[in-house]
Amino acid sequence: MDRKSKFTETIKSSYTTEKAFIYLGAGILDGEIIPEAEVNLALKMMNRHGLIAGATGTGKTRTLQLIAEQLSDAGVPVFMLDVKGDLSGLNQAGQSNPKLEERAAALGRTYEPSAFPVELYSLSGKLGAQMRATVLEFGPVMLSKILDLNDTQAGVMAVIFKYADDNKLPLLDLNDLKKLISYLSSGPGAIEIKESYGSISTATSGTMLRKIVAIEQQGLSRIFGERSFDIQDLFNRVDGKGMISLLNISDVQAQPVLYSTFLLSLLAEIFYSMPEAGDPEKPKLVFFFDEAHLLFKNSSASFLEQIETIIRLIRSKGIGVFFCTQSPTDVPESVLGQLGNRVQHALRAFTPNDAEALKKTVNTYPRSEYYEIDRTITALGTGQALITVLNEKGIPTEVVATHLIPPRASMAPLPAGDAETLMKSSSNFSKYQEVIDPESAYDILTKRVNAKLAEEEIIKQREVEEKESAPKRNEKSTFEKVISAPITRQIGTAIVRGLFGMLTGKKPRY
Repeated sequence: MDRKSKFTETIKSSYTTEKAFIYLGAGILDGEIIPEAEVNLALKMMNRHGLIAGATGTGKTRTLQLIAEQLSDAGVPVFMLDVKGDLSGLNQAGQSNPKLEERAAALGRTYEPSAFPVELYSLSGKLGAQMRATVLEFGPVMLSKILDLNDTQAGVMAVIFKYADDNKLPLLDLNDLKKLISYLSSGPGAIEIKESYGSISTATSGTMLRKIVAIEQQGLSRIFGERSFDIQDLFNRVDGKGMISLLNISDVQAQPVLYSTFLLSLLAEIFYSMPEAGDPEKPKLVFFFDEAHLLFKNSSASFLEQIETIIRLIRSKGIGVFFCTQSPTDVPESVLGQLGNRVQHALRAFTPNDAEALKKTVNTYPRSEYYEIDRTITALGTGQALITVLNEKGIPTEVVATHLIPPRASMAPLPAGDAETLMKSSSNFSKYQEVIDPESAYDILTKRVNAKLAEEEIIKQREVEEKESAPKRNEKSTFEKVISAPITRQIGTAIVRGLFGMLTGKKPRY
């Protein structure tokens, strides 16, 4: 058997599956695209998570798009971060052109444009349905990440959340949090928490309050509160196709920690609220984290631990998570080890740091008799990737340089008018535009403080009334008046002295 035939058989045996799958493309050997060497990803393995990496401009976003399209076709809902707003084109069929037709023909296929159901979301509420979460849903660890708190301040935040939980104080928005911090640091609650929880210094509380105000000044306070996002809205289907939910962050790109942490909080809520699913034939939802390096940058140990826990355990809920970033080294090893499916686009080694990142990436791949991994990764063209995934038995497949199939939907953003029509025609847009203000910690603490002040005022008033109504000293009797008179006092003194002298045997001296 010649080298080409052997390669084809190796790839086919490694990537062929009897179950439902996503077609990624075909293998490349010595610069030749071999259509028979199909590269497939079993849907059953999508909840084993994955990584899509590569330098800027190598086609990572289009890989996200083609995977999302085929997941939608299979009835699997998708949630994606739309960094630049250009994934909204998924709602429109692509326009055929010679380049796309040639790319598909190289794989032995025809290019068939198609549109997919899309739901637009936004953290500002301007580019899609408003996504919110309550402060409580964020939790102390993720909120500390957003506020950039140090370890001491993060510990205080944990105490504040514990107090709120113990005392049934709903933390919905930033006003609730600010009120509770003030109440526990310098208000009536300061004495209350001292014994059970420990004191909160005014310096620490002041720093925390300033950082909350900074978030508010950036106009981002609206993502905290009610109505909070219902995760069940991510599991919708239209005409049998899975809904592709896009979170457009093009207007909040300057706050990367905020939106990346928001996504993790959303994933955490899915993890804690979804029932166990065992090992389904296809995932219930696939979650794509674009610009994943922002999630891990300058993260505390507790924050990373929470990410690791969620990624490790959420697959049992039928949820797949794919991270998209420039280099695998952007992802901590403890998380990277949980990502069984790898799509590696080209890496460039222009600097010593690039060379070091390339070396580390190469070391994560198994050896191949068909490729020199380091040379292959740097020589990949746009729309090509080095792939290894998990087969149905959970075994890593043969590493293969792959010519990827092009997306079928438009690869350009929806025109502004079409995007606005799509946004406002959604029932979720009107659903989440409504702001709900139920009784929360702010209201409860305000009533408590007011009641305390009213009680103190009543006590003070009673004291005044009691002082005013106290009986005055009785008038002096006639005898007291006589005794107190000047002349009488002298006589009285003489009498006393006389009596004293009689008792002592001394003669009084007048």
